[in-house]
Amino acid sequence: MKERSKSSSVSNLPLILNIDDFKGDFSFDALFGNLVNELLPSFQEDSADSAEGHGIGGTDVLPNGHTRTSSDATKFAQGLSASLFPEVDALLLLFKNSCKELVDLRKQIDGKLSNLKKEVSTQDDKHRKTLTELEKGVDGLFNSFARLDSRISSVGQTAAKVGDHLQSADAQRETASQAIELIKYLMEFNRNPGSLMELSPLFSNDSRVAEAASIAQKLRSFAEEDISKAMPSVVGGATASRGLEVAVANLQEYCNELENRLLARFDAASQRRELSTMSECAKILSQRVLEQRVTSLLDKLLEKPSIAHPRPVGEGGILWYLRMLAVAYEKTQELARDLRAVGCGDLDVEGLTESLFSAHKDEYPEYEQASLRQLYQAKLEELRAESQKVSEPSGTIGRSKGASVASSPLEISVAAVTEFLRWNEEAITRCTLFSSLPATLAANVRSVFTCLLHQVSQYITDGLERARDSLTEAASLRERFVIGSSVSRRVTSQAEAAAAAGESSFKSFMVAVQRAGSSVAIVQQYFANSISRLLLPVDGSHAAACEEMATAMSSAEGAAFKGLHQCIETVMAEVDRLLSAEQKAADYHSPDDGMVHDHRPTNACTRVVAYLSRVLETAFTTLEGLNKQAFLTELGNYLYKGLVNHWQKFTFNPSGGLRLKRDITEYGEFVRSFNAPTVDEKFELLGILANVFIVAPESLSSLFEGTPSIRKDAQRFIQLRDDYKSAKLASRLSSLWSS
Repeated sequence: MKERSKSSSVSNLPLILNIDDFKGDFSFDALFGNLVNELLPSFQEDSADSAEGHGIGGTDVLPNGHTRTSSDATKFAQGLSASLFPEVDALLLLFKNSCKELVDLRKQIDGKLSNLKKEVSTQDDKHRKTLTELEKGVDGLFNSFARLDSRISSVGQTAAKVGDHLQSADAQRETASQAIELIKYLMEFNRNPGSLMELSPLFSNDSRVAEAASIAQKLRSFAEEDISKAMPSVVGGATASRGLEVAVANLQEYCNELENRLLARFDAASQRRELSTMSECAKILSQRVLEQRVTSLLDKLLEKPSIAHPRPVGEGGILWYLRMLAVAYEKTQELARDLRAVGCGDLDVEGLTESLFSAHKDEYPEYEQASLRQLYQAKLEELRAESQKVSEPSGTIGRSKGASVASSPLEISVAAVTEFLRWNEEAITRCTLFSSLPATLAANVRSVFTCLLHQVSQYITDGLERARDSLTEAASLRERFVIGSSVSRRVTSQAEAAAAAGESSFKSFMVAVQRAGSSVAIVQQYFANSISRLLLPVDGSHAAACEEMATAMSSAEGAAFKGLHQCIETVMAEVDRLLSAEQKAADYHSPDDGMVHDHRPTNACTRVVAYLSRVLETAFTTLEGLNKQAFLTELGNYLYKGLVNHWQKFTFNPSGGLRLKRDITEYGEFVRSFNAPTVDEKFELLGILANVFIVAPESLSSLFEGTPSIRKDAQRFIQLRDDYKSAKLASRLSSLWSS
């Protein structure tokens, strides 16, 4: 009863598990203890006594001393379970209820987790949507800020422009106001000759003498400039309408009167030792030092020369005027600075200085260009005079065109180009002195530099064309002594002379190309070091000058290209002459075929290689870079074609084929110095083609198994075999090529 009562009590237990039991620092041992401690107090008291009746290792010891096996123990335990562990039923029921509650708790938790997941997902979607909207809003905000910034920048620029315009307008207004005042004063001086009584009080007020002197100086400068501009309007005996002559006369009279008044005040102040009054008078009288002393001196020194008919260079030429103008301008500026340092009141010393040279500076660029042209022509005449002193070449060359020799310099001189550049440097220095504004300076510098470009271009182009004339003359002389197949192969003295003339003209042209290249390099370096920095501040000036430089040098490049092609023709003409004169049929078709082979190259090959080595030495030392590579590659291609065409005139037996192979090796070793891979490849293929003369007819097919691309050339060579007909190679080859 007692047990049943306990069991029934357990079945009616309230919920024994709670979610809170699993929160925080969860411990299973603590949970289990809380569940079973109330049901196991008697078991805890008897646990020690019941343990004494059990053995170790699966056997139990009975009270009578006998042992019992594990199976017997199991049966015995089942029978005694109720008596030994009376709370087992209550515990089982407790565990079942706990398991059921755990399952319920798990379902509850799973449900809550599912709801939480759905809620989190919903909130996440809302959050993402909110973030997207925020991003769009931020992007819109940034765009608004960007537009606002752009607007602010635009408004700022507009404000700056408005400010500049307002400042300019204010300056113009001030200038206009001053101009109105000056015009009013000028009209007063231009009323009646010799009448100074109706002038404004300014000009008679002793306390405003400095201001009156400054205004009078400005009025005189304007009136005199107006009169000088009106002078060309006087044609024949007609007189121009009355202008400001009265004003000029009255102003001169007033200035003289004012000067006398100032001198009198200065003398009176000096007697009273009033240094301040003396200083004031001295400052004012300094309008007159520049106006009278300097102006009269400049009129004597700076007489403008005639551009159409200038004095000779030997007497100074236009350059003398330009140098005197530069020195006078610098000295006058020094005087103005000294006067400014001493003190000259309201007098615009710098403006007065500029007005003294305005007429010269307006026409300065034309005089500078005219001077450069005059110097260039004088230098050419000097070079022509020197060339006439040089004896003409011997032989017929030179006599046929003696007039052309006397009319132009014989050779390009780098020293002459350097002199052209020195003139230009001096002119650029004057441009910098006379041009205060960047735009004016850039325009003047470009005009002066363009003169140098034209001079150098014309000079080196003429020099290259003259060198080309020598090549043309040598070619015409050579054509008169061409050795034909029906003419004796003995080289005549005339042909040798033509060959020597061709070699000499070749070397002369190579030297001309070298000097032309050096001259162009000097100009380019001068542009980079001295001209660029003066043109860069003005948009477009530098790029335009670069384009002008490229255009100016294009004519020289064209002459050089044509002349180099003529040089190749000259070399190949001599190669053809040597081959025709020196190559013998027996060289490649020895009658003692099969006997001891001559391993030396043929005499013709030796002569050609020696000639090429000698004549091309100048090309190797004078040409540079791409010009050298292009020239040698083109010459190598011409040499290859010329040799192939030359060998088509001969027939070959096996020993002749070996001799030909030796010649090809000699030519190939020489052209390797060209550093032209395409040319090297062609001569290597020639060495392969020469094998067609050496092998037996039945072995020809195996020669070109790896190089089918040269079969066409091989067929041309095979036809030169001396057994081509006897061995019926034509039919063999046709079947071979078709297969």
